[in-house]
Amino acid sequence: PDSDLVRRAQLGDDDAIRSIVMTYQDIAYRTAYLITRSEQDARDATQDGLIKALAALGRFNRSKPLRPWLLRIVANEARNRTRSARRRRTLELRIATEPSGDAAPSPETELLATDARAELLRAVNQLPEDQRLVVGLRYFAGLSEEETAATLGVRVGTAKSRHSRALARLRELLEAPNG
Repeated sequence: PDSDLVRRAQLGDDDAIRSIVMTYQDIAYRTAYLITRSEQDARDATQDGLIKALAALGRFNRSKPLRPWLLRIVANEARNRTRSARRRRTLELRIATEPSGDAAPSPETELLATDARAELLRAVNQLPEDQRLVVGLRYFAGLSEEETAATLGVRVGTAKSRHSRALARLRELLEAPNG
């Protein structure tokens, strides 16, 4: 479906362009946020990255998947913003949890889930940036190994090894007293 959408967008179909933006703006924002750690910078990087991607759409190879290509452009834009910012911020990942089934969780269950989520986010924030980005893209943005590698501009094997090291480090951090 993306190849037909891209073909139509390359021919100037405004509906196809809007559809591409609507389909990918959320994942593009989450990707930019993981890199910039700033809502405003992520919004700006997403907007600028999508504009650049749409401008370069004529050069896009329709035999390739659109999502990793587009996310790489957004990720590069986000990295450029981060480099120029000269300040680091603490990553504030938001994990939206929805209750399963029709029953709402008990207050006790919700409190425990909130505490566990906060502990996990603290541990993720302690990872080196290359590992934090792989974990964020894989688990918080829901990208595959291949899409994560393409978004970061690294080989799949590199993304896998970073992922493996990150999980090992997270285990250490979460199992340590006062993790």
